[in-house]
Amino acid sequence: MNKVDRIIKGNIVTKDKVIKGEVGIKEGKIVSINEGTGNLDSENVTDFGDAYVFPGTIDVHVHCFSNPNEGFVTTSSSAAAGGITTFLDMPYDLPNPINNVAQFKKKVKKLEEEAVVDICLWGTISKKGGTDQIIPLAEAGAIAFKMSTFETDEYRFPRIPDPEILKAMKLIEETGLRAAFHSENDEIIVDMIDQYQKEGKVYPKAHNETRPPVTETSAVLKLLEFAYWTNVKLHIVHVSHPRTIDLIKLFQAQGVKVTCETCYPYLLMDVDDLEKYGPVAKNNPPLREKEEVQGLWEHIKEGNIDLISSDHAPWSAEQKVKGNENIFLASSGLPGVEIMTPLMFNSAVSNGKLTPNDFANLMSTHPAEVFNIPGKGQISVGFDADFTVIDPNQKTVIDQNSFKSFSKLTPFDGQELDGKVISTIVRGEEVFDGINVTKNPGYGKFVAGSAAKVTLSL
Repeated sequence: MNKVDRIIKGNIVTKDKVIKGEVGIKEGKIVSINEGTGNLDSENVTDFGDAYVFPGTIDVHVHCFSNPNEGFVTTSSSAAAGGITTFLDMPYDLPNPINNVAQFKKKVKKLEEEAVVDICLWGTISKKGGTDQIIPLAEAGAIAFKMSTFETDEYRFPRIPDPEILKAMKLIEETGLRAAFHSENDEIIVDMIDQYQKEGKVYPKAHNETRPPVTETSAVLKLLEFAYWTNVKLHIVHVSHPRTIDLIKLFQAQGVKVTCETCYPYLLMDVDDLEKYGPVAKNNPPLREKEEVQGLWEHIKEGNIDLISSDHAPWSAEQKVKGNENIFLASSGLPGVEIMTPLMFNSAVSNGKLTPNDFANLMSTHPAEVFNIPGKGQISVGFDADFTVIDPNQKTVIDQNSFKSFSKLTPFDGQELDGKVISTIVRGEEVFDGINVTKNPGYGKFVAGSAAKVTLSL
């Protein structure tokens, strides 16, 4: 009989099927997967019964430091409670973005002291003259590069000019990493917001009206054409409209290496919710019309959307209520790491829209494949023993006041969901037991990207 450090039993969700069986873990890695039980021996056995044992959820789009009151401790604790075993943290930190190696190394050190789950780090570039940092950041372990065609802040979250985008794409192509973009047409949006403000049109839906679909699709179209000529691997973040996916498919047929994600709010809410909840439901791009949401679901079912992310943005109530009288004054973004997995399980698996395997692909396997995250994303021998365990027969009630994140605001507050995250396991160790986070900050590890050259000296 095979002796292992730990055995996990339950409905094991592998890449192509669900088996009632057991997984053997040694030194944090999966060493054995068996249908049925009794093939393995360990003093440490956890039987999850009829619950699904999914590969650990991976959230590729998280903003820990856009609000300095958040940071790694709260976000990673929140992630653990939400079933997320690895996340990719965005580079738009306040006060300083991660656009050079010195900032990157400082952030890695902080991560290894404070994280509860495993974390990869995005890099970015400054508005002009920053492309010389791309190769060094890739070699330091950046997982990918994030840029924007829309300007939130000239220093922290700039709109990158076209010549710099082309330079960046050529350099990123050399690293084999992905160039990802917040794709919105800055000129049209700024002009429309100015016009609306002058006319006193500052109601919640004005956020949607000043960012019509063409502001997303026109920005994406330009980036797809740039990717065609530079051969870079392109990734479009937070797709809010089905037409964007139609364009992506056209360019994929021409050989462009492009992937995309949508976020849980675009699948679970529409523009009427922006009217209903106001600033709490404000994010960029904005929530869309009901039929456009339906179009995104069709693309999910057809396999045209690679993955789902949270775009976790942990704003305070103060930063949101600014928009009660004028929607344009509120910060954009919603917290999501704690609720994305149960919300998506409820809306996709519980009601039969997706199989457990489809869900595992969208939430774990594809994110790991798109970003080439070593050892993550599937229940296979040799992979990290990362699991998200969901009991379909228990309920989750969303309570924003109990969030571990600094942000205690969500339009989903009070919703009852089918399915509950009853355990989150990272490298064979439980970090959340269904009620409490069970590991201290410092358990989580930095996961370097595929172009990393050296082990960072910490």
